[in-house]
Amino acid sequence: MRGAACSVRVWFRVARAQQLVSLTTSRFRRIWLSGALAVAGAVTQAGAQQNCDQPRGSFDQVYCQMKVLVQADAELNTTYQQLLARLPTSARQVLRQTQRAWMVRRDRECVAYDARLGDVVYTGCAVTVTTERLNVLRDRLRECQTSGCQPSKFR
Repeated sequence: MRGAACSVRVWFRVARAQQLVSLTTSRFRRIWLSGALAVAGAVTQAGAQQNCDQPRGSFDQVYCQMKVLVQADAELNTTYQQLLARLPTSARQVLRQTQRAWMVRRDRECVAYDARLGDVVYTGCAVTVTTERLNVLRDRLRECQTSGCQPSKFR
């Protein structure tokens, strides 16, 4: 009886060890695959980040344009808030109206609807229109800081 119990324990240990090896192997495969995908993504992203002067293809070009758009949009929002804070109440309403009108124009010019794809944003257009608006708001903010705010120049 003692020999049978011993062989059952040995079999259980062997079976458990095989399970652990199998589990470890499949976990390693998943971790390796996740790591490989992350590295591949980082290399592709790093390549696009380093080559925004000369994007290698459409995806790199869109990636680079989106980097510029995100930065310009953040700066636009900050500048808008700074300008809004400097204006008297009556001029704030004028700025809000011109900003809303600009957003409608931006969407009309830079967004299209495709029956198969849905809304399509033309990133090059969005970058151009956003940076132009950013420059207008910066000019108005600079005026407010130096010679006084002139709401008649809001457009």
